[in-house]
Amino acid sequence: MLVLLALQFGAASVAPVLVRCWGRRACYPLALAPAAALGWAVGHTARVTDGGAVVETYPWVPGLGLDLALRVTTLSWLMVVLVGGIGALVLVYCAGYFDADEPGLGRFVAIFVCFVGAMLGVVVADNLLLLYVFWELTSVCSYLLIGQHPEQAASRRAATQALIVTTLGGLAMLVGFILVGEHAGTYRWSEIEARPPPGGAYLVVAVLLIVAGVVTKSALFPASFWLPAAMAAPTPVSAYLHAAAMVKAGIYLVALLAPVYADVGPWRPLLFVAGAGTMLLGGWAALRQVDLKLLLAYGTISQLGMLTVLVAAGDPDAALAGTTLLLAHALFKATLFLVVGIVDQRAGTRDLTVLSGLWRRMPLVGAVALLAAASMAGVPPLLGFVAKEAVFEAFVGDPPLLAALVAGSALTAGYTARFVWGAFADRPGAEPTPTRPVEPVLLLPAAALAVAGLALGPFAGGVGEALRTYPGVFGATDHHLALWHGPGLALGLSATALAGGLLLFVLFRPVRPALARLRAPFDGDTAYQYVARVLDRLAVEVTGATQRGSLPQYLGIILLVLVVGPGGVLLFGDVRPHVAAHWENPLQAVVGVVLVVAAVLAVRARRRLTAVILVGLTGYGTGLLFLLHGAPEVALTQFLVETVTIVIFVLVLRRLPTHFSRRRLRRIRWGRIGLGLAVGTVMAGLVLVARASRQAAPVSENFPQLARDFGYGRNVVNVILVDIRAWDTLGEISVLVVAGTGVASLIFQFRRRPSRARRPDLPAPGPERVWLRAGSTLHIRRRSIVLEVVVRLIFHTIVIFSIFLLWSGHNGPGGGFTGGLVAGLALALRYLAGGRHELDQAAPVDASVVLGTGLLFAIGTGLLALPLGGQVLQSARVDVHLPLVGDVHLVTSVFFDIGVYLVVVGLALDILRSLGAEVDHQIEVEEAPGGGLRTSGEQTPGVRG
Repeated sequence: MLVLLALQFGAASVAPVLVRCWGRRACYPLALAPAAALGWAVGHTARVTDGGAVVETYPWVPGLGLDLALRVTTLSWLMVVLVGGIGALVLVYCAGYFDADEPGLGRFVAIFVCFVGAMLGVVVADNLLLLYVFWELTSVCSYLLIGQHPEQAASRRAATQALIVTTLGGLAMLVGFILVGEHAGTYRWSEIEARPPPGGAYLVVAVLLIVAGVVTKSALFPASFWLPAAMAAPTPVSAYLHAAAMVKAGIYLVALLAPVYADVGPWRPLLFVAGAGTMLLGGWAALRQVDLKLLLAYGTISQLGMLTVLVAAGDPDAALAGTTLLLAHALFKATLFLVVGIVDQRAGTRDLTVLSGLWRRMPLVGAVALLAAASMAGVPPLLGFVAKEAVFEAFVGDPPLLAALVAGSALTAGYTARFVWGAFADRPGAEPTPTRPVEPVLLLPAAALAVAGLALGPFAGGVGEALRTYPGVFGATDHHLALWHGPGLALGLSATALAGGLLLFVLFRPVRPALARLRAPFDGDTAYQYVARVLDRLAVEVTGATQRGSLPQYLGIILLVLVVGPGGVLLFGDVRPHVAAHWENPLQAVVGVVLVVAAVLAVRARRRLTAVILVGLTGYGTGLLFLLHGAPEVALTQFLVETVTIVIFVLVLRRLPTHFSRRRLRRIRWGRIGLGLAVGTVMAGLVLVARASRQAAPVSENFPQLARDFGYGRNVVNVILVDIRAWDTLGEISVLVVAGTGVASLIFQFRRRPSRARRPDLPAPGPERVWLRAGSTLHIRRRSIVLEVVVRLIFHTIVIFSIFLLWSGHNGPGGGFTGGLVAGLALALRYLAGGRHELDQAAPVDASVVLGTGLLFAIGTGLLALPLGGQVLQSARVDVHLPLVGDVHLVTSVFFDIGVYLVVVGLALDILRSLGAEVDHQIEVEEAPGGGLRTSGEQTPGVRG
C-alpha cells in the first residue's frame, strides 16, 4: 500500500513534465497510477472478502504515536476500488475533454493525481492522525482543482469557501481524534476497535467534534452550500469529487467509526437529523435547477444525506444497504457528470431550458445517460434499484425514517426525470441544439461506468457476498442482496418512490416559474458570507489597533510580556536559583566585561553603522565564550553567523539614514534601556532556576554514545543536527527557504535571475573572457582593483574549504550549515569586491533553484530509508573498498547535510541578489535617471585573462 501511495505522488511529480512533452495525451500513462490501485484491490479481493485484512506498518514519528499504519478491510477495499477505478477513467476522459493548448493542464493533472493519492491515504490509513493528514490533503487538492481558473472570480471564491469550511471542520475532527487516541492509549483504529476505551463525557465531546468534521466534509446540512459553488471546477473534477473523492471521505469515516460509536448518545440523533434533512432539502433544490451540473450537485447532496443515515445506523441491514448504495452512487453519479461534460463541450451549454433534441444528435451519449439515470432513480434491473430496495428493507421497523427515505427517493426520481428530459428530449417549438461529434475517448469512460451499474444489478448476490464482512461487524443478518425478492413492502415502496418522482416531475413543470421566485430568508451561503464579512471587519479593527508599523513597539510588547510573566513567577514564586561558579577561566570574565561595554555603547551609539559593529562585537564575544567553554563547533558557527549578519546589516543600511533619529526621545530611550536590563535579568534568572529545577538526567548525557553507535560520527553537534534532531533541522531549513523567498519577494521588481537575464541592455561579453567583471560595470569611485584581484584569487580556495567543512563535519568541526555559511561568505566577498555582475559570474544560477534543490535533497535522502526498512532520516553506514583509495566509510546522513549546505548557500545568494544586487540596481536608476552612472570601463578597460 505504501508503494501505491508513493506511485500516486510520484506520478503527480512528473505529470507537468509529461504534459509538457506529450500534451493532453500524457493523461493516458498517468491513468496507470490510479489503475494500479484498482488492480491491487482486485488482486486482494479473496483475502479481504473472506474477512481478512491487509496490514502494513512503517515507523514514522514514534514519539507522537504517529506511524505509517495502513490497513485494508472490506469497507476500505471498496473505497480503493472506487478511488482507483474512477480516478483512472476520469484521467482518460481528461485526454479528450481538455483542449490541446489548455493553459495549466500540467498543473491540473498533477494535482488530480495527487488528489487520488490523498483519497487513497484516507481510506487505507489505520492511524487516526495519519488519516487526518490525508484528510486535510484532500481539502488542499480540492482547493487547487476548484480554483483551476484563478482569473475567474467564481473559481477563486468557490475554492476559498470549500477550503475554509472543510478545514474548520477538519480541525474540530482532529481535536476529537486526539481525545479518542489519548483515552485509548493508541491512535491505531484497529486497536481501538478491538478494545474500545470506556465512555464518558470526553467521548460525547469527541463524537460531536468528529461529526462536525463529517458534516463539513460531506456537505451535510447546514454546511451544504460549498458543494454547489464548487461546480466552478472543471467537469472531470466534479465527477471525481462527487463520485469517489472528498465528499465520500465523510461517509467513509462515519461507516468506519459506526461499529464502535453508533451507540454513543449524540451519534444517531445528530447524523439522522443532518442526513435526513440534507436528503430532503437537497432533493428539493435539485428539482429547481436549470443548470445540469448544479442539478447533479444538489442531487449529490441529497444522496449524501441518505448515505449518512444508512452508515450511521449501526445496523447490519443498514450497513449492507449503505455500502451497496455507496457503490451504485459512485457509478451513476460519475457517469452523469461525465455526460454533462460531453454535453457542455459539444453543445456549448448546460442550460436544460435551452437544450433540445440531443437524443437525436447524440444517441450513444443519451443511452449512456439513460442507463445511469435509471440507476440513480432506482429502476430495475440496475444496481441502484437493488440498493434502494435494500434501503427500504433495512428501515421497515423505523416508520419516520422510512417515510423520509421514501420521500427522498421520490425526489431523486423526480430530478432524474427532469435531468433526462431537459438534456435530451425535444423541446416544443425549438430547433435541435447544434452539436459537434463526440470522440470515443469522451464516451468510453462514461459508458464503462454505466455498463458496470447495469451488469452488477443481476449479479447483486455476488456484490452482497463481497461486502458481507462489513455488515457482519454489527451482527448477523438474514437479508441478502438480490435483483428480485418477490412481491413485498420494499418492492411496493420502490414503485411508490418512482411513481411519486414522475408525479413530481409532471406537476413541477407548470409551477416551476412561480417556485423559482420563492427564496428562503437566508441560506448557508448567505450565513457564510455574513460571518466572513464580520470576521474580516474584526480583523481589520484588531490589526489597526495593534499593528502600528513600529518594530520597536512590537518587540517591546513581546519583551514586556516576558518580563511580567516569567519574571513575575521568578519574583513571587517559590523558586530557587542554582548557585554556580562565576567563571571557569579568568578569560571568560574579561570577555564578559567586553560584552557589557559593547552592549552599553551600542545602546548609546548615534550612528547606525557604529551600533551594528558594536552589536556584532557582542556576537563575537559570545563565540569566544563558547570557545573558552570547550565548544569549538558552536563557536565556529557563532562567528560565521555573526559575520553573515553584519554583511546583511551593511547591505540594508545603504537604504537607511546614517544616524538614528535626532528627536528628543530621552524618556523613551531610558525606558528601552530599563526594559533591556529587565529582560537580561529575567533571562539570567530563568537559566539559573532552570538548572536548579532539573529533576531528571539531561538527555544530552547519552548523545556522545548515541553519536558513535547510531550516528557513526564523533562530532556530537553535527550528529545532533543531521541524525538525532534531524526533524528539527529539516524544519529549520524549510523556514530558511520560506525566509529567503519572502525577502526576495519584498525586494525584487523582476524575477530572481542573474543580472544579465534581467538586463539584456548590458554589454555582451566579447570573445575574450573578462576576468574582473567590475571593470565595465562598476563605477570608478567604487572600485578597488587590489581587493578584486585578492578576492578572485582566494575565492575558489574558500569554496573548496567550505566543501571540506561539509565532508569533515561528521567527525570534526564543520558540517553542512558551517560549510554553507563559508561558501556564502565567499559569494559575499565576490559581490563586495566587484558588484552584482561579479556575483553573477561567480554564481550564474537562480537562487531559488539552489534553495529548492537543497530542500528536495534533504527530504529525499530522509525518505530513502523507508523502502529499505528504516525510519525517516535514519542514518546508515556504508563501507566500501576502493582500489586506489582503500577503505571508505560513508554515512548516509552526509547527503542530508549536503541538502543543508545547498539551502544555506541558496539563502546567502538570495540575500545578496535581493538586498545587494537588486538594491544596487534600484540605487543606480534613482541616481542616474538621464543615462546612468559612468562606469570605470569608460576610462579603464576591464582586466582580461
